[in-house]
Amino acid sequence: MALHIISHPLIQHKLTLMRRKETGSGDFRRLLEEITLLMGYEVTRDLLLEPVPIETPIGPAEGQRIAGRKIVIVPVLRAGLGMLDGMLKLIPSARVGVIGLFRDPKTLEPVEYYCKLPDTADRDFIVVDPMLATGGSSAAAITMLKKRGVQHIKLMCLVSAPEGVECVSRAHPDVEIYTAALDDHLNEHGYIVPGLGDAGDRIFGTK
Repeated sequence: MALHIISHPLIQHKLTLMRRKETGSGDFRRLLEEITLLMGYEVTRDLLLEPVPIETPIGPAEGQRIAGRKIVIVPVLRAGLGMLDGMLKLIPSARVGVIGLFRDPKTLEPVEYYCKLPDTADRDFIVVDPMLATGGSSAAAITMLKKRGVQHIKLMCLVSAPEGVECVSRAHPDVEIYTAALDDHLNEHGYIVPGLGDAGDRIFGTK
């Protein structure tokens, strides 16, 4: 299991502010974007570089630029949209895909209702979803990508539960998981404890 818990002090400080029930939607969205950008540095740490000749105001030099596969950011609707802007600020050239899932009320299994992706050939995909609770939706989203030929996938979450990490790792042992916090457990309603509530509702101000 490749689980990376990103414990940078700025991330933990901002996450604590997000957890507070008094934090309103505007501040919640801003903090989520800031944390996503900070986490993005770690998620992209292994990107390949290649030398490139440049001219500085003083003279010629050899610089470095990103090489290898192009990046695709894939938010899982709807809460994943809250992490998209932070990643695009970090990687403006990234392509964007979108995955929509809902949970069948009878089987409780994730059901695909939307999937729109750019060309999948020779690209690194980063799936973003703030909460890794049961793990069912994240595992299903990754399965959807693999069925469409995607081979290089990372999962980026804000808060995770052990149950969700176990679910994704069991279904997709090749996928690295990046999270800012590994919380204690899920309650009887499937919410992460202590968590931060329903991320989608807090992002969009809905009930």
